Formats: sequence, structure tokens, C-alpha cells
Amino acid sequence: MAMSAAVLSCAATPSQAETGRDTATVVAGAQRALHQTFANLHFEDFGPSPIKGPVYQANAGGRILYFAPESGNLIFAAVYDKDGVNLTALAQDDAVRKRLALIDPAKALAIGPAGAPTVIEFTDPECPYCRALEKFWNAKAAEGKPVRQLVYFVSNIHQGSAAKSEHILCSADKEKAFHALYAGAAPDKLLTCPEGHAKVAADAALTSQIGVSGTPTLIIDGKLVAGFQQGELEQFLDRPKAAVRAQR
Repeated sequence: MAMSAAVLSCAATPSQAETGRDTATVVAGAQRALHQTFANLHFEDFGPSPIKGPVYQANAGGRILYFAPESGNLIFAAVYDKDGVNLTALAQDDAVRKRLALIDPAKALAIGPAGAPTVIEFTDPECPYCRALEKFWNAKAAEGKPVRQLVYFVSNIHQGSAAKSEHILCSADKEKAFHALYAGAAPDKLLTCPEGHAKVAADAALTSQIGVSGTPTLIIDGKLVAGFQQGELEQFLDRPKAAVRAQR
């Protein structure tokens, strides 16, 4: 871990208190253990924290959090082991892999040319950030950097999303209808069909199952990207084609 200084704190657990040792002795022992375990770091301060009792790990929409029920603390942190390995990042990667296992790309609405770098995209035709992302994809395609979007519709956030998603799925040219709606088209009448209705419902079940709570949500090279992160997408598209193919 590259860190020159840090401020850490530690809580004395009930079992420590029951030993009869005074707080200063407990803290001094914990501080010695800290310096022995992370000998390459310099710590400016050390003392008790508000966190009491055991701490548990939880996955909230792909983000790893920690919870201390005894003191009611929710902790947003990265946990490292003594070798500098980010255990939180490993847990997040594992959570994404489990999500990916639930996704069948054959059931997605494919937008864009076959053979282009592929992204899995959870989107909503009523979401302004999704429309901004679509404008970005179109601009990149004009630059000769197209992507292939494997689209799943999220229909439980904005009113009207389900109907517009169904319209796209019921259109004879789904890709054309997709681009039109995301560009702001407002058809006089939205199309409906049993197949489209069933697909919207199936997408809703999938997004609920894997915990997608916001749009757009992308999965790129096995990594979850929440929101329209233009810089990260630029880097993805600017990589050499051989590197992109190797990741797919």
C-alpha cells in the first residue's frame, strides 16, 4: 500500500473489557500489533473508534459495505490485508462475476454492429443520462469507434419507461426505433405486443435480481460502471483493438 501517513482507530470489544485490563493497556497492545503488521506505514494517531463489536460485510447494488450492528455504524471503506491486497475490491469483483452469470447475452436487444467492442447496458428511454450516453455512442460511431450494446430495459424508475421500451421491442426495426426514441421522438401511438410486454417484464425481473437500481448501468470487460462515466468510456474505446478483443 502506497501511504506515508494515516489516521486509524480501533475499538475495544466487550471481550477485551471482560479481561480486566485497563483501556490504555488494550490500546497500546493494539497499536503495537498495527505497527508490526503494517511496518511500512507511518501512523500519526491511534485510539478508540465509535465502532463497537463485530463488523459484517454486505453487498448493496454491487458496492461492498460494512456494518457494525452493535453501534449501528455503516462503513464505506476499503479493507486491505497485511500484503496490501484490497480485499474490498476483490469482493466487488466477485459480486460482478456473480451478476454476470445471471445474464444471458442472447436475450438482450443488440444495438450496433457485430464485431464491435461489446458492452452490456441497462437503460431507460425516459432517463436523461441514458439519452446522453446514446448521443455519446452515436458520436463515437461517427468517429469510426462503434460499440455493440446488449440492451436490457429498466422500467421501474420513470413513469412511461415500460411503454416506450415495449414500443421499441414491438417495432419492425427495433434498432431504428431505439435510436428514434432516445433522440427524443414522440410517436402518436406507442406499439404494444405480447412479445414486447413479456420482454419488458423479463428485463425487469433480471434487473431486480442483479440489483440494478440506477440508469445507465454498464458492464464493460466484466466491470460494473454506474452512470454515464464518459472518461472511462473514452479509455475503453481508445484501447488498441487487439486489447479490446482479448477482453471480450
